Amino acid sequence: MRSGRARIDAAVVQGFYDRMRAVAPAAYGAIERDRAGDPERAFADTACGRLVASLDPAGLRALGMWAHHWCMRFYDDDTRVGVRLVREIAARPGLGWTADEVRWLLDRSYEAGSAAAHRFTLPLAAAGELPAGTLPEGVAIDTLPADWRRLRAG
Repeated sequence: MRSGRARIDAAVVQGFYDRMRAVAPAAYGAIERDRAGDPERAFADTACGRLVASLDPAGLRALGMWAHHWCMRFYDDDTRVGVRLVREIAARPGLGWTADEVRWLLDRSYEAGSAAAHRFTLPLAAAGELPAGTLPEGVAIDTLPADWRRLRAG
């Protein structure tokens, strides 16, 4: 594994992809329906909002990880609906994020580069839910993006 990259067991990462694959068809369909709809509509009245309302915390984490990953890969495309979805999930407390999930999100964010201005929205919110001491000592949750490399290394 490259130096500085999050060290996450391959089976754990595969589990993330399996969970994301389970929500991906519904998520992609909701995003496409919302792209064609009224952007001023209240989130709860959108296809993405209805999908979010139908999921438990584990499903919301998987949806958030998928939407975050999708937005990071396609940040040069029209991702406004996806970014709104990521922000809505980031605003939901108590989803039970794990340190491995946070590190994976940070890894995807770091790889996206600075062109994806929203790349730390979900990882920052998720990191804020981790118990004290889970992250490396001296890393504050409100750390500037330049310091996220230390947080990723765990």
